[in-house]
Amino acid sequence: MPEIQLLRPGHAPALLAFEQENRGYFAASIPDRGDDYFARFDERHRALLAEQEAGVCYFHVLVGAEGEVLGRINLVDVADGGADLGYRIAERAAGRGLATWAVRELCGLAANRYGLATLRAATTLDNAASRAVLARSGFAVVGERQLSGRPGLSYLRDLAEFVAPLYGAPPAVREG
Repeated sequence: MPEIQLLRPGHAPALLAFEQENRGYFAASIPDRGDDYFARFDERHRALLAEQEAGVCYFHVLVGAEGEVLGRINLVDVADGGADLGYRIAERAAGRGLATWAVRELCGLAANRYGLATLRAATTLDNAASRAVLARSGFAVVGERQLSGRPGLSYLRDLAEFVAPLYGAPPAVREG
């Protein structure tokens, strides 16, 4: 499995390549980021790092053996013991259980490293792969919602089972 790393400045080139290579693949199931995202990528990357430094979001990349970014998995809008989960996996790495593994790992990090008690997620009804990942990871459907004008579902995951015993170490995430 790849390594989950906390987003840092040095990830920018590989992350941009990941987003460019998978743009069409992602746009088939989630709204496209738009041309401005790519034109202003460096600025956006710095803004994400500032949000992370402020503790309102935690951005992670899934890095393969050659240093390539195979996915992203993020916690955004961190507040009141909870956060919103978001993830995307490269087309070439899809279908191998990577998303499910990464979501489960991030549940452990959320509980033990970031002190969160719940995670929220959402996906469109037509994104069967994401719905399956959330179901396999123990997320429960809690309602319906619209996502960029498309029908979707809201999910919730209690993180109590991921809390490490006092003598245990929290899951590792590489920061540098």
